[in-house]
Amino acid sequence: MLTGMTGVFLSASWDTILMIVCSTVVAVLLGLPMGVFLWGGALGGCIEKPSLHRLVSALVNIMRSVPFIILMVALIPITRFLVGSSIGTAAAIVPLAIGAIPFFARLAHASLEAVPHSLVEACESMGATPWQMISRVIVSEAMPALARGVTLTAVTLVGYSAMAGTVGGGGLGDVAIRYGYDQFNMPVMLVTIVILVILVQLMQWLGDWWANSLDHS
Repeated sequence: MLTGMTGVFLSASWDTILMIVCSTVVAVLLGLPMGVFLWGGALGGCIEKPSLHRLVSALVNIMRSVPFIILMVALIPITRFLVGSSIGTAAAIVPLAIGAIPFFARLAHASLEAVPHSLVEACESMGATPWQMISRVIVSEAMPALARGVTLTAVTLVGYSAMAGTVGGGGLGDVAIRYGYDQFNMPVMLVTIVILVILVQLMQWLGDWWANSLDHS
């Protein structure tokens, strides 16, 4: 029942990896500045824009409250505008990235909050500007936690990418639906699950190694 499926699994696995990597990169590039702003605004004085801070915080909370499958459908017009289609691997990257940005922003916020406040006070006493304090000290101290946040985001996106396959997003989720569920082919479903488990375990191992390599405490 798996005859001739090797190429399909390899192609779908590559599509899934591509979706996860691209979405994670976008989430980190946009989510980290949001997390820094949330941390600085909550600190009371580091970033003195309370109205904007409340707006960004509310936006992040709202985005995180929307189930991914609903978010993906709601973003179809934006996806079509950006990539010219609402199905396929490229189209799936758009909602995956948008859904992951607020998720990683909160993880980054939590990672920065874990930095001892005494370190912030020491930077302020030495006359460091907010940008100098954040870029040279705080983010550097939070790097191991941020690395773990990147890993958690990527692992979460594995599940999201599989969900995207149910509505034509491509990848392993699409294979599981089209060749497994729709054709009552349980071996295809099982192989898809095994590949996803292996992928998650590999990503977690790499993420733990990266975080440990950054932790010099």
